[in-house]
Amino acid sequence: MGQHDNRTFGSAGSAGRAGDADTEAGAGAPDAEPGTVEEDGELAALALKILVAGGFGVGKTTLVGAVSEIRPLRTEEQLSEAGELVDDTDGVDHKTTTTVAMDFGRITIRSGLSLYLFGTPGQDRFWFLWDELSTGALGAVVLADTRRLEDCFPAVDYFEHRRIPFVVAVNCFTEARRYGAHDVSRALDLEQGTPVVLCDARDRDSGKEVLIRLVEYAGRVHTARLLDSVGPQAGSG
Repeated sequence: MGQHDNRTFGSAGSAGRAGDADTEAGAGAPDAEPGTVEEDGELAALALKILVAGGFGVGKTTLVGAVSEIRPLRTEEQLSEAGELVDDTDGVDHKTTTTVAMDFGRITIRSGLSLYLFGTPGQDRFWFLWDELSTGALGAVVLADTRRLEDCFPAVDYFEHRRIPFVVAVNCFTEARRYGAHDVSRALDLEQGTPVVLCDARDRDSGKEVLIRLVEYAGRVHTARLLDSVGPQAGSG
């Protein structure tokens, strides 16, 4: 991962984060198997798997916790001296914990549609977990911090390479320099059509809007791929 070394962005803003993960650890679990919801004794509705990815300290745990309607599951551990050589805390000096496996939450977008959210760990040494977490995912949210935009390059590369639809959500940190969606898209060298949205990872409504945008975009992508796959057969005969 990490093929976009030539991507560049403007100068970084000052400190002041909108996405600290300094929240209490909790636990939560889905009420039914992914893809089904128990309703009056019958299996109905739809549950979709969504990944929340991005660099270290960008606000993934915060986003999952803000939107989840259940007490979120977190696997956070205290940062240790042993990790100082491998965890780049530049710009997030006050961060004291890190996700070592995943975050998990659930949100109901509308009646009959629920999302299961899986937050991925941000550090390089935990990337081996991504393949397992991405299995069966409809799409992903890649959180970005304009002060450390290069930290989301590996996630962008990962999902592009595996053709997993994703949106880039710029977490607007306090006092950080603001950039428009078009500027961020150019800096990340995104494929044409990949949505870029601005958000506040602490705000439930803002996070929900990001997820709705992802579901809509991923739905269009998967539908287009399905039509492409059946097009030649439909045209024959």
